[in-house]
Amino acid sequence: MIYILYLVLAAGVVFSSNLAAKYVDILDKQTSLSGAFIGGVMLSAVTSLPELFTSISSTVFLHKPGLCLGNIMGSDMFNTFLLAVLILIFYRSYHRSQISGSHTMTALTVLLSFLAILLNQKQILNSELFTISITSLLLLVFYLISLRFLSGENGTTQATEEEVKAPAMSMRQLIIRLILSSAAIVIISILLTYATDRIAVRLHLEQGFAGALLLGIATSLPELSSTFTLFRIKNHDIAVGNIVGSNIFNFIILTLCDILYFGHGLYDFTDGSTRMLVLMGTIQSAFMLIFLRWKNKVSQVAALIGIIACYFIFLAF
Repeated sequence: MIYILYLVLAAGVVFSSNLAAKYVDILDKQTSLSGAFIGGVMLSAVTSLPELFTSISSTVFLHKPGLCLGNIMGSDMFNTFLLAVLILIFYRSYHRSQISGSHTMTALTVLLSFLAILLNQKQILNSELFTISITSLLLLVFYLISLRFLSGENGTTQATEEEVKAPAMSMRQLIIRLILSSAAIVIISILLTYATDRIAVRLHLEQGFAGALLLGIATSLPELSSTFTLFRIKNHDIAVGNIVGSNIFNFIILTLCDILYFGHGLYDFTDGSTRMLVLMGTIQSAFMLIFLRWKNKVSQVAALIGIIACYFIFLAF
């Protein structure tokens, strides 16, 4: 019964997140906001709501920080993995599109965030300031840096025939529907956390692995659904911004959970799955930065293959 409930909740996350992505895409067409800001800030925040509320539930209510770490880093790895797969599938149209330069800087902050957690694991950045880890404060700084680049970018998006046919909607209707779909994401995500914990206990899974596999993939389904939709309508700039923006937004969730998890240590690396997540996530983020930085086709394809390989190596070990 619990497995059926998990699948139903996962499907509910996809459905409500797909609606939210649709409304954000319409907002992109009806306002003068840049594609980088829409994808990297607004859409990434909406599609990261499942990670936010599952992580808070894992730490504050269930007292299982391993689930939280596995959820965040597992989501980031899966997000980057699915972006690489979609780019390979749609590479011809992607290669002809204009991608905002701010995404490269955001990818750099994602890599720096993984490195900060890796240094915490190595007992280098494991000190605290008023019960808040120095690592969490660095994650906050990296997010603010990426936010500045995303909000200042004047990226453009390419209108397609399918985009032109997008239904007209008043700004009030658009905002109300976006709020309702976001609220649905929040409620379903909290229920999903409890379902995942019960499955992990029943199957005797490590917290890091359960968080990465069950929570990480399930909470990344909004990114998968919305990003696929954006690739299909050739809105590649927002699609890339959605993924890299979601990844850096996920790290700010760790900062929030560290603050809320008062008096307890959030960064728990006692199981091998979490340690492997940190290592492979760091390497994968480096490949993502190489892909966005280098425009040579051979280098880009090699970087995409490296991204995909990192995810499968984590699953294998």
